[in-house]
Amino acid sequence: MNTEKMKQELGAGAVFEIGGENTAFAQYFKGQSYLNMLTTEGVIIGNVTFEPGCRNNWHIHRAERGGGQILLCTAGRGYYQEWGKEARELHPGDVVVIPAGVKHWHGAAPDCWFAHLAVEVPGEKTENEWCEPVSDEDYRKLEQNQ
Repeated sequence: MNTEKMKQELGAGAVFEIGGENTAFAQYFKGQSYLNMLTTEGVIIGNVTFEPGCRNNWHIHRAERGGGQILLCTAGRGYYQEWGKEARELHPGDVVVIPAGVKHWHGAAPDCWFAHLAVEVPGEKTENEWCEPVSDEDYRKLEQNQ
């Protein structure tokens, strides 16, 4: 990985260290992502960086009470989509509030790096349910629709 080139493409939004290859969750991603856990105490926050074309599988943040996730977009260009809805293009400064129980995915645009802070909303009995990958066909349609 050419870190300097990546930081140049991410621009001024790359204020946090990129982190290492996201091997712990690699099975749930198409493409390479990088993870830098900023805090694991209280509110869990990770800086997630996606190479161009990288995205995570459809997934659901489950909770008996509370829970969910907030994405704070910091650099590049990406997408967020909820099951059954149109995808939303993401840019630095965008905020996505994802309630518990909502099936969704997020990741980079095909031609651009993307980074966001992933904030886990505290809750009771929280867990992630990983689902199927976003198909290449559905992903390619996003660029045509934007």
